[in-house]
Amino acid sequence: MGKARAEIDIDRPAAEVWAVAGDFGGIGNWMPGIESCHVDGDDRVLKMGGMEIIERLERRDEEERELVYGIVGGVPVINHKATVTVTPQGTGSHVTWDVDADDEMVDMMHQVYQQSLQALKDHLAG
Repeated sequence: MGKARAEIDIDRPAAEVWAVAGDFGGIGNWMPGIESCHVDGDDRVLKMGGMEIIERLERRDEEERELVYGIVGGVPVINHKATVTVTPQGTGSHVTWDVDADDEMVDMMHQVYQQSLQALKDHLAG
């Protein structure tokens, strides 16, 4: 198992950033490469790159502004857990996207999550 952290500072209040980043079904509105996204119970079904990826919401904590989910189907990933956290930083926010996954997947996921955080920042600057 490997771990990595993508992170970014966003010049928007934490509540505003959390409203977007913490919306489990809203990721299709800002994450690059997502062709469609729908939520079915605790599962989020993403279509991207000819694949259908199923992610399961493990926990969403409003007070801590933390979203925890894992990939449970659609791709050959045995272990995956991701945590998105939005922390107030002055008048802005610091956003982290931690991943704990199979070693061979960590570097790729880190790159995808870092690019996605930049897309989130761009989306919020809108």
